[in-house]
Amino acid sequence: MKEQWTIGNWRFKEQEQGEWLPAAVPGYVHTDLIQNGRLTNPFYGTNEKDAQWVDKKDWEYVSSFQPSPEQLAGAKQELVFEGLDTYADVYLNGSHVLAADNMFRTWRVDVTDRLTAGDNELRILFRSPIKEDLPKLAQLGYALPAPNDQSEVGGLDDKKISVFARKAPYHYGWDWGPRFVTSGIWRPVYLEGWSYVRITDVYIRQDEVRAELAKLTAVIELEAERECDVLLKLAASDNGMFSGHSASLAAGKQTIEIPFEVENPRLWWCRGLGEPELYTFQIECWHSNNEVRYDSQKVTTGLRTIRLVRQQGDVGTSFYMELNGVQVFAKGANHIPNDSFTTRVGYDRYKHEIVSAVQSNMNMLRVWGGGFYEEKAFYELCDQYGLLVWQDFMFACSMYPGDEAFLRSVQLEAEDNIRRLRNHPSIALWCGNNEIDTAWSHYIPDGGWGWKKSYTQEQQTKLWADYEAIFHRILPEAVASLTVGIDYWPSSPMVDLTGDLTQHSDSSSISGDIHYWGVWHNVEPFENYNRYVGRFMSEYGFQSFPEYKSVRSYAEEADMELESTVMLAHQKNGAGNRLIKQYMEMYMSEPKDFPSFLYMSQILQAEAMKTAIEAHRRRKPYCMGSLYWQMNDCWPVASWAGMDYYGRWKALQYYAARSFADCLLSVDDRKETGEISFHIVSDQLVPVRGQLRLRLYSFSGELLGEQSTPVRVTANTAANVLTLQRSELLGAADTAASVLLAELLDEADGHTLASELHYFEAMKDITLAQAELKITESEHNGVAQWTLETNTLAKGVWLTCEREGRFSDNFFDLLPGTVKTVTFIPHELGDFNAGASTGGTEQDSRVTARSMVDFIVQANE
Repeated sequence: MKEQWTIGNWRFKEQEQGEWLPAAVPGYVHTDLIQNGRLTNPFYGTNEKDAQWVDKKDWEYVSSFQPSPEQLAGAKQELVFEGLDTYADVYLNGSHVLAADNMFRTWRVDVTDRLTAGDNELRILFRSPIKEDLPKLAQLGYALPAPNDQSEVGGLDDKKISVFARKAPYHYGWDWGPRFVTSGIWRPVYLEGWSYVRITDVYIRQDEVRAELAKLTAVIELEAERECDVLLKLAASDNGMFSGHSASLAAGKQTIEIPFEVENPRLWWCRGLGEPELYTFQIECWHSNNEVRYDSQKVTTGLRTIRLVRQQGDVGTSFYMELNGVQVFAKGANHIPNDSFTTRVGYDRYKHEIVSAVQSNMNMLRVWGGGFYEEKAFYELCDQYGLLVWQDFMFACSMYPGDEAFLRSVQLEAEDNIRRLRNHPSIALWCGNNEIDTAWSHYIPDGGWGWKKSYTQEQQTKLWADYEAIFHRILPEAVASLTVGIDYWPSSPMVDLTGDLTQHSDSSSISGDIHYWGVWHNVEPFENYNRYVGRFMSEYGFQSFPEYKSVRSYAEEADMELESTVMLAHQKNGAGNRLIKQYMEMYMSEPKDFPSFLYMSQILQAEAMKTAIEAHRRRKPYCMGSLYWQMNDCWPVASWAGMDYYGRWKALQYYAARSFADCLLSVDDRKETGEISFHIVSDQLVPVRGQLRLRLYSFSGELLGEQSTPVRVTANTAANVLTLQRSELLGAADTAASVLLAELLDEADGHTLASELHYFEAMKDITLAQAELKITESEHNGVAQWTLETNTLAKGVWLTCEREGRFSDNFFDLLPGTVKTVTFIPHELGDFNAGASTGGTEQDSRVTARSMVDFIVQANE
């Protein structure tokens, strides 16, 4: 049998000097220094700059271990390193056994002849990524584009070297993240012993999956000490399926394929379309006499067909995911690493993110290419909860070297990670990189981000050839050879692999996917979200600050000012704070102080994303994807995230849950034409039948007008069900003090399927009176709940509680005469870091409610 033993008892030190200190593995040099009191919390204040010395040093990790007789009983012994970050020399008992140079790879070393029955010493020397890669830049003779590499923060002036290391790009900084160039044993390290035969990999290949029958193949990779005959057994624990297969093995590695079928399979569906059904298959390898079991391995997967559909139509080419024959409108966000130091992220934090996505009515997350190939828990949770994963390879916003060693490292990295992830039913698409095709825009002489102008024609040709080697040859070949049924997309965004100027995406592209950043970077109005709608919107976003409690985790009260040193240190987008303020002046009333500014920035962000999401969904099926930037944060910061570093939902997350609802009622108010259109968007696989009821109210609650009309919408589509002139709806009503309540009522029983409050003026131009919010606590089925009422319109009602968690709804508008009932969902996030107050008591469960009028400067002030 194959056995594994974790290696512990680690110590570390700076190689040239310093004392030995205890180390946590998995971990990083930075986290070990923090744990030992040698590095102050780098997320606090301006401490980031004080941690930049760490990456200039070489570091040494040592473990002394004594294998038991059971450990040494295996005829073969391997050291397995699931992740070494990044340039590492490994020594066992003084012998050099491994030179690692890629953070994303798994490394295996045969140490059968080097282990002893007594004390063994495992020593790992991590070479400074800075010292390792600066000579590569000098040797190349010119810099490669890497605009997010914050080399100045690291004391390197303009020497951007992140592109030379196969290491998480965001470690070198990004426009939402700090610069901590880590080293360390970041994934488990263990000793693996085996005899006779072992199973090294199992892939459940899905050759054909239909509702009546799934035709599958167990692709089993085995390694044998010597020639032998074996019996392979395949069983599905949940349906009693069993089959046996005899095989003759040669010495070394080989692959055996066992075809099998599952009748009437329970299919895996993404959230909203069905249950994410999973199967567990067990493969066992026995001696041919069926008396000795050599090894076994379990694989959990879901049975489904998924493909990227790109079909030429009357206008451009489609771009959507088809799951089990059903067109899927992708609703979700871009995922970045949950921490600058990924080993601090445990199962609870992954579960919180995935459950938050599900509770926000999402069905897809994009694992963005500037981070890392995520931990097993992330993908397992996506499998279990029914979230599709758009998986980038780890390349973003840079051009990369093309030397033979680099390309070989990329190939092995790709093969490692495709093998690691290919059984997860959540994996929907592999994508080569983030934004490089459009940034370089090779076929448009003056196109892209201006990179080409820094290079001679010869250099441009070389850089593009290196690009094509990685993204048009190595990566697609790896995906095609190691998976069945999963498509590859070379770069996001891109129109198509045409080899001419039509290849590169822009905001007006009618094929491929689009990253639209005119709103934010170009200070275009929110209304432009209605104008620039592509076939699949894979990036767009707007910033806000986290809430006051989160800001205070990294700043003192004296720092509570937009341009303070600390506030600027926690705003990595150079113009970010100015842009938030500029847009706030365009759309919002003036906040009365800095804490109010934090709240108003969240409402501003949420309104921007609501505009975008609903513009995309109204264009279904022309547009079939809306993934905003971004889901989460890697440290406490002002950013595009909908959920801050501590897992606290911003206003955006609550707005997204409403705008991503499976049945949406969306109001499109075109002031330039005087028309207001009412759209029903359904992702459900049954038709929508009901009444559209419109009621106009004054802010004080007076009913000013009412009308209704029957509506019918077919399954899984969007429709404009009614268009009216603004004058028809408003009559003589004051546009600054009136609101329209639109409701979709079910035809069968009259219950509300969807609703929307629509205002006729921008937020800064509406007239808000002081709302007196009444909160009543009660209990229903043993669960505490709160009902809210108001005497006048309460806009942007923000509920807070000292206990960590979220409400069933928040940042909502409340009309007089209506009652809103909410519950509280606590966060159980014991592995969050300093600054997050987790848990709670009866005393800190009191709920406070405030609305927008409490945060803005009034006309008489």
